[in-house]
Amino acid sequence: MSIVFYNKKTVRDIDVNGKRVLVRVDYNVPRDEAGNVTDLTRINGTLPTLQYLLRHNAKVVLMSHLGRPKGERNLKYSLEGLTPILQRLLDVPVAFCPDCVGAEAEKMSKALKEGEVLLLENLRFHKEEEKNDAAFAKKLAKLGDVFVCDAFGAVHRAHASLVGVTEYLPAVAGFLLEKDLVMMRKLLSDPARPVVAVMGGAKVDDKIGVIKNLLPSVDRLLIGGAMANTFLYALGYDMGASKISPDYVPLVRDLLQKDVAKKIVLPVDLVAAEAFDANARHRNVSVARVPKGWTALDMGKNTIRTYSAIVESAKTVIWNGPMGVFEMPAFAKGTEAVALACAKCQGATIVGGGDSLAAIDEAGVGYMITHISTGGGSTLEYLEGKHLPGVEVLQNAR
Repeated sequence: MSIVFYNKKTVRDIDVNGKRVLVRVDYNVPRDEAGNVTDLTRINGTLPTLQYLLRHNAKVVLMSHLGRPKGERNLKYSLEGLTPILQRLLDVPVAFCPDCVGAEAEKMSKALKEGEVLLLENLRFHKEEEKNDAAFAKKLAKLGDVFVCDAFGAVHRAHASLVGVTEYLPAVAGFLLEKDLVMMRKLLSDPARPVVAVMGGAKVDDKIGVIKNLLPSVDRLLIGGAMANTFLYALGYDMGASKISPDYVPLVRDLLQKDVAKKIVLPVDLVAAEAFDANARHRNVSVARVPKGWTALDMGKNTIRTYSAIVESAKTVIWNGPMGVFEMPAFAKGTEAVALACAKCQGATIVGGGDSLAAIDEAGVGYMITHISTGGGSTLEYLEGKHLPGVEVLQNAR
């Protein structure tokens, strides 16, 4: 597989004593309708970096995005609610600035004492962030003396807080970013065999590049989720009302005709439902017998047994994406089975993507997974063999 392996400097390699350290974190955390954070995984992942900086007398300035406010100030996406969470986890006062640039932000950052933390408001309240605007990046850089990137989940984006800011400040990696890069290199540079990749989720366009990049190097590639519907449709099966990606059918059909396609494993049966509804009438059916007007929402019993056996017997497993509509209990069995199979696997396991992480968490087997990546899009683009802009710009280690 074509993977770019990085070796970057980290916070260990620079002097942070008494300095304002501008840290890009990924606090794009899941929240309920009331705005309460429902999963602290991404915040907890940054704690080793932040605790290291505080122990070494740094003045910490945190910046992140949250959601898609589309360049406008929308308090629905405010980061202010994370302040008490950070105070509790870090056990230090955490100040909040109602903007991420400007006079007040500069004043608050300069007033920081050693061992104190300042959280800035959502970067994406400014449209310049996603445009990697140089003037905006320069304003961000005024808030720190050095820059630390600890946001693996965002480094596939060439944004001002990830790329532009490095034009003005010395830039290194945090421990969470380092962990992702090191573990990926360790597990993928010379993986133990057999190597099994499990790709799920809804959209073929999100994963087709990854599939094409991984196929030459893996021993088996298991496909699930709504993405499998497109593959089955390309083989000539009538998928009823199941979701497919029609624009990608020719590409998938061409891929399936290649010799390397013999590594691809597809469902032989599915759980089809009368409607896309948690309480809809449903039953286990062969892929050749999806009822007219019905929708495939999970893998079937035989497919679950096959996929579980392949994953459990692997020496290296890469999993990204659910096997069905796992948010609905009736259609969660396939995803749950893969999570448990990863836990039972005696080899190395890499799990990435928000839905896969949620499944691992729901199954309570996170401690049995070799590496859980906090990056969704970044993990996919990395596995696709693409360069990561937010990593490229960091200082190289010797």
